[in-house]
Amino acid sequence: MRLSTRGRYAVMAMVEMAAREARGECATDGRPVTLGDIAAAQHLSVAYLEQLFGRLRRAGLVASARGPGGGYRLARPAAEIPIAEVVEAADEPIVATRCEDGGPGCLAGHRCLTHDLWAELGAQIRLFLAGMTLADVVDGRIMGRACPPGPAQEDAPPAQAAAQ
Repeated sequence: MRLSTRGRYAVMAMVEMAAREARGECATDGRPVTLGDIAAAQHLSVAYLEQLFGRLRRAGLVASARGPGGGYRLARPAAEIPIAEVVEAADEPIVATRCEDGGPGCLAGHRCLTHDLWAELGAQIRLFLAGMTLADVVDGRIMGRACPPGPAQEDAPPAQAAAQ
């Protein structure tokens, strides 16, 4: 999977904001958090966060407050912001293949034998991140969420398993 620092840092910053909100340090309608505060807490560059937060704001994930005492707030409750949405807002595609739509293909214009394997892995990662919210991360509800396929899927023919 190609997930660069941009996607990871966006998630880290948004989780930091959600954690501060959960601790009562800032509320959705209260004091906004500054990028300097996030940068210090997560050991990130303020300049890099400025770029990320422009993307997050345009995606409707954060709201900005200008002037003295300004900063950012979550635009929605943390329980309503999926991690996948944060990663996508950072302009980070969640893909596990090196192939691109409309590109030359995996190997000299032909699909490689492992293409579907990596494409499915990317789909599973997207589903996992779409089912996980900022609140889940803050509250530690992560471990045990990745489960092996059930016996019905393992025993079913490929077409039947895909339909399930």
